[in-house]
Amino acid sequence: MKSLKFIPFLSVVFMTLCANISFAQTTSKPGIEIIQFHSEHRCVTCLKIEELTKETLKSYTGMPFKLVNVDDAKNEKMAEQFEAAGTAVFIYNPKTGKKKDMTDFAFMNAGDKAKFIAGLKKEINQF
Repeated sequence: MKSLKFIPFLSVVFMTLCANISFAQTTSKPGIEIIQFHSEHRCVTCLKIEELTKETLKSYTGMPFKLVNVDDAKNEKMAEQFEAAGTAVFIYNPKTGKKKDMTDFAFMNAGDKAKFIAGLKKEINQF
């Protein structure tokens, strides 16, 4: 009989833990988006960077990922703003204009999935 008194308490604790775990994995960083620039003809590494970036962003609910072709005339102004002439990756806050160039990181780590994902998450969280 005494153990029945703890069931509601344990249920509340369990639901709270589940909610916190779910929230931590899907929290978006407000105002942040990821932009990947590319040229018309894309290499294997460029495609891998896109794949790993998208996989990383699954951990963040609602964080936009923009794929921008620098060879398309309609993207000329944006490419100039970021000084992107080919493959480039940025963490960007459109409200403040703050940006972090992740291009070197992306190319250096595209061959190591775990390192890429952990590193990009770290940079997003610090941004």
